[in-house]
Amino acid sequence: MAKFSLEKIIHAKREDVFKIFSNYEDYQKLVPQYYSSIRIRSVRDNIAVVEEHLLLGDLELLFMAKHVATPSVLHEVYVIGGKSRGSYIRQEFIEIPEGTKILVDANLKLTGNMRIPKLLNSAKLSKHYSCLIDYLGKICED
Repeated sequence: MAKFSLEKIIHAKREDVFKIFSNYEDYQKLVPQYYSSIRIRSVRDNIAVVEEHLLLGDLELLFMAKHVATPSVLHEVYVIGGKSRGSYIRQEFIEIPEGTKILVDANLKLTGNMRIPKLLNSAKLSKHYSCLIDYLGKICED
């Protein structure tokens, strides 16, 4: 299991930042180096089930995720299928004078050959996820 928290400041309005970060439909276009494939399986109100292929450094994850959005405030991702089933990522968006503060809490449950400590320590995963957040943040600021 890898747990980590991140805090980032993005110089853009909270609503605009939330739109980019919760726009899982376009992750493959926005950040193809991280998301090589996205398939939406179902959408109902603010909940969607999505098949995702995520690349975090040396780690390649194929999973089914439930995205739950509370507009402009919270985006939660529950991994409901795949080898990382039971993982959870929470992104909270807080309006501040400089723009938007994003608080990320991640709890990644990795099983089987994905648990190799050399390959998957929390610091390394946190660094790669932080780079993904930075990349999305730059898109928001442009």
